[in-house]
Amino acid sequence: MSANPLNRQIKNAGKVLLKGISNQVSDYSTRLKPLKDFFGEFLIRLIRTSFSHEEALSAAERFFGSSKVSFAAIDGTEYTNKIFDIVVFFGGAYAARGTVDFSYDPPKVDYLDRLMDKGIGVSSCIPMYVNQIVEVDERYLETGEGRSLTADKILDDEAIVNNSEIANWIMTFSEFYLAYKLASSENPPRIIFVDRSLLTMVSSLIYDTRRRKIWRSSALIGLKIGGEEIDEVDLLYNRHRIINKDLGIPSPRGDYLRYALAYKVEEKGPLSLEDIFRELGIDTVERKRRASSLLEKSVSEGFLEREDDQYRVSSRYRNSWNRVKKAVEYLGRQIFEEPAGNNPMQVEISEETKWLTSLDLAFLTLFSINALIEECWTHRIMLIGITKDTTARDFKNHLIPVCINEDVWDPPSSLNHLEKAPNTDRILLQYLSSLNHESLKVPWSLIEYDSAFRMIIPELDKRRKGYVSGAVRNRIIYEKLFLKSYIQLAEASTDPQLRSNVLFIDRLVYPEFDLRPDTVMKFLHQYGSAEEPVEVILYRHRYIENRIQTLIMLMLKEMSKSSIPEVFGHNMPLFIADKIAKWNCEEMRRIIDSSRVWISNNRNLRRHLFYMSTFRDRRSELEQSRKAS
Repeated sequence: MSANPLNRQIKNAGKVLLKGISNQVSDYSTRLKPLKDFFGEFLIRLIRTSFSHEEALSAAERFFGSSKVSFAAIDGTEYTNKIFDIVVFFGGAYAARGTVDFSYDPPKVDYLDRLMDKGIGVSSCIPMYVNQIVEVDERYLETGEGRSLTADKILDDEAIVNNSEIANWIMTFSEFYLAYKLASSENPPRIIFVDRSLLTMVSSLIYDTRRRKIWRSSALIGLKIGGEEIDEVDLLYNRHRIINKDLGIPSPRGDYLRYALAYKVEEKGPLSLEDIFRELGIDTVERKRRASSLLEKSVSEGFLEREDDQYRVSSRYRNSWNRVKKAVEYLGRQIFEEPAGNNPMQVEISEETKWLTSLDLAFLTLFSINALIEECWTHRIMLIGITKDTTARDFKNHLIPVCINEDVWDPPSSLNHLEKAPNTDRILLQYLSSLNHESLKVPWSLIEYDSAFRMIIPELDKRRKGYVSGAVRNRIIYEKLFLKSYIQLAEASTDPQLRSNVLFIDRLVYPEFDLRPDTVMKFLHQYGSAEEPVEVILYRHRYIENRIQTLIMLMLKEMSKSSIPEVFGHNMPLFIADKIAKWNCEEMRRIIDSSRVWISNNRNLRRHLFYMSTFRDRRSELEQSRKAS
């Protein structure tokens, strides 16, 4: 059978595309329409539309100790370009600064001008040969005695460059290094915005650094800080270095039990086994058995020592966290701040030059976040993540089923329709907001709930009340660390049904404000043979006082400029930070791109161009010359 002519193929492809799009839109509309009554019957009890200025001012004075505070919004940028056989990776982060005064109604927001002179940012430009990418990007390395490219990985130079995440890792590290640098400064901003989900970053970095068998390739191991070398145990025990005694973090359960045990010994030691059980509330036979086993594992790894039935931290690791923080500061300065010299991604380990890998950047980013959280709790800095687009679905698929199962909320009659609705919380809330625009006024916010609900579902097997399961492999992530919500800030003046996008925000938990009898829920989690407690924070309905949320909503409303289309219902400080980042990226792009011309015209380098150029490069240059002539 003969193939179709090209014009017929294009027509057919167009018809398939239009029909497919039409079917998708119709399907979404069909699945959402039955939820019209879901808002008035159920959701309205969970959405806050009233935000008192007096409450916000009171919260500001109590939280910050002042009604007028400074803020910083941080955004990053990246760029990659291949110049002959050299690849240049650029990444950086920039901060927009300003103040917000809660004594005004509404709060008064001022922005720092002359940002090019007074602004702050960090960036780095890393050149390396294409073949060196496989030494830096861990995705191309197999785990074994040798460091060789696995046979099933892409070997084409262009594909390796296009799939490399080195620039993205530099950018990500720069954002949280800058946030940590600001938070630990002599006069830190009291509010820090980041253009990311806080929980997603912590969870993904824990996941990215999980495989101990590839840690041997890390350039952090063996790095000397203050005369002491960093080793695997330093990496292991500081990955989860988020400690808050008032919140009980890390909680003595699940994957966090070994860290809760080790940090408690570090805090209180030396302790006997029974002392440790009493301090952490470990009261069942199975939990005690598991805790004992993990303590012995920590002893075998060298982090803890046991003498006369008492455990204490080995002298080698009593200063481990400070050593790791100094490594972050040292390498952060080397990569982003020191004047031009040697390649900033290379370090000297035992008189050998080694590349920092993407794994090292993941560790440095994770340690930066842990240190940032520590500074925010110590100096009462409000840390807020704002995400424009998200596919999160835990409100619909996790929080609502758990709360209905626990009789916290009555089930709506449209529950069956809700289960069939599109899985994205943002789309669901945006649709219902537009549909109910007459009764739902902006700005509005969903109640705040524990980010741990991202992994909490009703118990899978027995469906017992008071019990929950983990959504993936029965694991439940950090609880009482971040609270999340969905918000909508603006509507068009000419058409109230035309509204801004629903945003996903999460913020750090502050025990003095969030840890209360009316906000805490307790569950049991069957983890292996042990039943372990899980304690989460949930503002059950809109009438429960939440002064921090009130403060945040009034502030974000004033930071949303409807007069600027790109900031309609979004965040002006992050918009400014994004513009600064893009301007710097464009300037760096010009510098990087022009270096090709400089190399071509440098007589000391020109003779090597033939060997540095790939076949595609030479063909492209010849084609351009032919066209020009």
